[in-house]
Amino acid sequence: MATLMTARDEHKVRPLTGRTVLICFIAFFGVVFTANFFLVRAALTTFGGVETESSYKAGLAFKAESEAAAAQAARHWQVDAHVEPGRLDVAARDAAGRPLTDVALSATLRHPTDRRFDVTLDPVTVGAGQWRASDTVTAGQWELVIELSRDGERLFRSTNRVVIR
Repeated sequence: MATLMTARDEHKVRPLTGRTVLICFIAFFGVVFTANFFLVRAALTTFGGVETESSYKAGLAFKAESEAAAAQAARHWQVDAHVEPGRLDVAARDAAGRPLTDVALSATLRHPTDRRFDVTLDPVTVGAGQWRASDTVTAGQWELVIELSRDGERLFRSTNRVVIR
């Protein structure tokens, strides 16, 4: 009696055992966990923090901020700033063009994407209504925040995008 040989008989296939399934299962989830580990690590090390600590509190402060902006616009103050690497010059005048001498200036360069790079400048008075800050400011794109206050009350605030080259 002659037996017929099939293609299956010529190439013996190893049977799928529990050990093979276990190794494939562990390898699959090992790849998934490894990829997740590196992605989570990258996300946590590059995230600079939340933009708004509490949206509720920010919403409550909105009315006060809009009233302060209206009062600022009514004063008609003229504040000019010039920024270059390592230097900030600010000049402030009232509506009549007289220099503002009884106010304190604070200036901050905020990084647009990462608060960890923010720089608080230390301006000094160089004349009537004129300030200069000579700090280490690196080149790049920044938001310049200028605030003028008197007796702890903020009277003027300006936020402008600047590019330092």
